[in-house]
Amino acid sequence: MDFDPSVISYGKLLDVFWASHDPREQPVRRQYMSAIFTHGDEQKDLAFKAKEREAARRSGKIHTEILPASTFFLAEAYHQKFALRGRSELMKEYEAIYPSFSDFLASTAVTRVNGYVAGYGTCDSLREELDGLGLSPAGRKRLEDIACPPGARKGRSTGAACPAG
Repeated sequence: MDFDPSVISYGKLLDVFWASHDPREQPVRRQYMSAIFTHGDEQKDLAFKAKEREAARRSGKIHTEILPASTFFLAEAYHQKFALRGRSELMKEYEAIYPSFSDFLASTAVTRVNGYVAGYGTCDSLREELDGLGLSPAGRKRLEDIACPPGARKGRSTGAACPAG
């Protein structure tokens, strides 16, 4: 994800970050740690204030580290779009649309679907954007079945959906 302050503020991005996981979970390995990488003192100050706010709101130690941004290394291919990779019927559709791995990785539609498959977002938001995700009718139905199982409340959400942009 690329941060664009003309689309979302750094503070709002931090709100999405905190709402999208449990920062009290101790990582099994450092590669799975919860971290905020900052560019400059302003972002660092906002990140520490947000962490303090979360610590006051939640019980337990917050394990999120706040570190200066440095060289970024993309995770191995098998880690990319991990939730979606477990849904071979949807993966096949996107592999046909994006034969280039870099195009697959950069696709907003693929990223959004990965989030829905992982349990983020609402049934309502999925239905609003389903036409723009590039899936076949069968793929659309499969995604809706995964994200909005029978008996789920209409506005069901299991996590914080990233703002659509």
